[in-house]
Amino acid sequence: MPAASIAGPYDGVYKQTANAECALVGADGGSIKIEEGIFYGVELECRLTLPVDINNMDATIYTMECSGEDQTWTERAILMNDASEDGLFMMWDGYVFRYDRCEAGEF
Repeated sequence: MPAASIAGPYDGVYKQTANAECALVGADGGSIKIEEGIFYGVELECRLTLPVDINNMDATIYTMECSGEDQTWTERAILMNDASEDGLFMMWDGYVFRYDRCEAGEF
């Protein structure tokens, strides 16, 4: 029997830049997507594994098992909804990105 898919706290489609095309997931100038525990970025995808909630914050540390361009690697990242819950912060070692959520009709 297949496992039921459950939406995660960060599932959605997010703009890479203010003028990004939400329908272009994974393309330069497009959007990124998080769905059912997988982050879809530009020419890569990462499984969000081993989640650890950060106490007193709307944030989670994940081990990201990534693949793209014929390579595989593992990174740690923190995902956190912004205060308005209309955006997402993603923090990698030395980098912080903020993405605005795409509206349902944009993708």
